[in-house]
Amino acid sequence: MADWNHKDLVSLEELKAEEIGQILDLADSVKAKPKDFKKALKRRVLAMIFQKPSTRTRVSFETGIYQLGGIGMYLGANDMQLGRGETIADTAKVLSRYVDLIMARVFAHDDIVQLAKHATVPVINGLSDYNHPCQILADLQTIREHKGKLEGLRLVYIGDGNNVAHSLLFGCAKMGMHVVVVHAEGFAPLPAVVEKATGFANESEGSVAVSTSIEAVEAADIVYTDVWASMGQEAEHEERLKLFKSYQVNSDLMKRAKPDAIFMHCLPAHRGEEVTDEVVDSPQSVVLDEAENRLHAQKAVMILVSSVK
Repeated sequence: MADWNHKDLVSLEELKAEEIGQILDLADSVKAKPKDFKKALKRRVLAMIFQKPSTRTRVSFETGIYQLGGIGMYLGANDMQLGRGETIADTAKVLSRYVDLIMARVFAHDDIVQLAKHATVPVINGLSDYNHPCQILADLQTIREHKGKLEGLRLVYIGDGNNVAHSLLFGCAKMGMHVVVVHAEGFAPLPAVVEKATGFANESEGSVAVSTSIEAVEAADIVYTDVWASMGQEAEHEERLKLFKSYQVNSDLMKRAKPDAIFMHCLPAHRGEEVTDEVVDSPQSVVLDEAENRLHAQKAVMILVSSVK
C-alpha cells in the first residue's frame, strides 16, 4: 500500500486524483477479498456521531468496522453532551482519549472541520450540509465497475445543487470526467464550489458545467439525482415540489441520455418525486450496487486514515 498522508477525510477537494484512485483501488480489493482484511483494524473503536439519522451511513460504517476487526459505537444526538452545551473542541479531545476513529454525520460542515482540527484521531465526514465525500467515493467505484473507466465520461446530475452535487463536482472533476449540474432556478451549487471544481477539471482534462436546462442530459453516460428536499428542509417540501417538477428523472428523460446510460441515486429515493419507479427499478439503475459500495469505499477510507502515524 502506498503511503497515505491524510489523517482525516473532510472533503474530496483536499485529495489528489491519485489519492482518490488509491481509495477506489483499495475499495475494489476489499470488496473482492474481504477475508484478507478481517484483521486490518483489529480492536479499533469507531465513534459514530449522528446529528442526523441515517440507514446507509450507520449500517455501512458499523458493519464495515466490524468486518475489519473493530467495533462501532453509535452516538446519537441525544446520547452526547454535545447537544447540551459541550463544545465541539472538547468533544473531539475527549473522544480522542477513548476511540481510534471518529465518523460524524452532521448538519453544519464547520462541525466536521472543528472535529478534525481538535481530534488527535482520524475524523471522517459521513455527511454535512456542504458535502458528502463517502457517498461520491462509492459512486465513483460504482461507475468504474459498470463503465470500466472514469476519464471522459459525462455525468449529468439533475436536481438541487446540494451537498451531493458539491462532492460530485469535486470528485468527477478531479477524475477527468465531464460533470454537469442541472438545477431549478435559484438552487445552483455554491459558486465557490463550481470555481474550485472548474480548476480541478482544467488540470484533469475534464469539464464542469451548470445549467437550468434539462436538455443537458443529452449524451449522458450517467444520470444522477437526489431528493429535492433534504433532511432539515421539510418545511420547504411542498414549494420545492412545484419548483422542481419539470426536473423529474423519468423514462422519457432517460431516453435522451445514451442508450447504455446508467441511473444513480444516493438514496433514500422519494419515488414519484425526483424519480419514477420505472427508472429506479429499471435495468439501467445501479442504485443498489451504489448503496453496497458505501460499505467497501468506507472500509478503504478507514484503513487508509488509520495508517497515518
